[in-house]
Amino acid sequence: MNRRKFILNSSLAAGAAMLQVDGYAFDQVFKLTILHTNDVHSRLDAFPMDGSQNAGKGGVAARAKLIQKIRSEVEHVLLLDAGDVFQGTPYFNIFKGEPEMKAMRMMGYDAAIMGNHDFDAGMDNFVYQLTSHGKFPIIMCNYGFEGTPMQNLYAPYKIFNKGKLKIGITGVGIELEGLVPSSLFGNTIYRDPISAANLAAYELKKKGCDMIICVSHLGDRYADNKVSDEILAKESENIDLIIGGHTHRFFEQPREYTNKFGKKIIVNQVGWGGLRLGRLDYEFSRGGTKKLEKNQSILVEKNIVE
Repeated sequence: MNRRKFILNSSLAAGAAMLQVDGYAFDQVFKLTILHTNDVHSRLDAFPMDGSQNAGKGGVAARAKLIQKIRSEVEHVLLLDAGDVFQGTPYFNIFKGEPEMKAMRMMGYDAAIMGNHDFDAGMDNFVYQLTSHGKFPIIMCNYGFEGTPMQNLYAPYKIFNKGKLKIGITGVGIELEGLVPSSLFGNTIYRDPISAANLAAYELKKKGCDMIICVSHLGDRYADNKVSDEILAKESENIDLIIGGHTHRFFEQPREYTNKFGKKIIVNQVGWGGLRLGRLDYEFSRGGTKKLEKNQSILVEKNIVE
């Protein structure tokens, strides 16, 4: 090999090395699909064919097929629930959450939080249903469960590895006092969700997460100054996305806010009863850049996957 050719090949090799950092190509793009539900309220069957606007819609069978279809089309999926899995149909009155938990496990939920109605049959019941039939993580950073049946069954945050991406998840719940009988939530301690979520997000940021999601059962927004997803979004520091619940709002488009650092944060919610499945498709590029490429609020109905 002559001297000129050697220098050229060496230069090309050096340039290629500069474009590879920690295994990431300079122009490489990574994708993540986030699917989410909230306030399903024990709606296992589709709504009855009674002529109402929701007739024939929803149901875990159609949702499971839809989730399966999406997983067959994209490589990296996170499936999350923002609470109130329980209460609303005779399934819960009779079976106390067993079929709901089994359905979520079958659909492969990655994580969930507790809503106020998930305490409706007591904490011992929730723990039994979760450990016997659910077996997915409960993530809550503003509930102190020390000295309760949930003591060893939750985490303030959790990191999920999706390909080369590290996705941090934390979760916040609504104040239970005055909403749930104290006999049902026992020694559960409620902590300020904004400071708790920011602390969890800070820890996740330190651990190198590419994205931080807060799953919330605070509610969308209120006429007074009651803490909500809107207030949390504006007061947050390192959270990229809030998946909401409690207020049963059907968002046609995710809402966009500016956090305390002047950065964009997105909030989304998909109503109640399992009528819709939220879908958020993100793209990540080297250097921490991420963007919401596409969003959908997908109506769950039998013919959607047929």
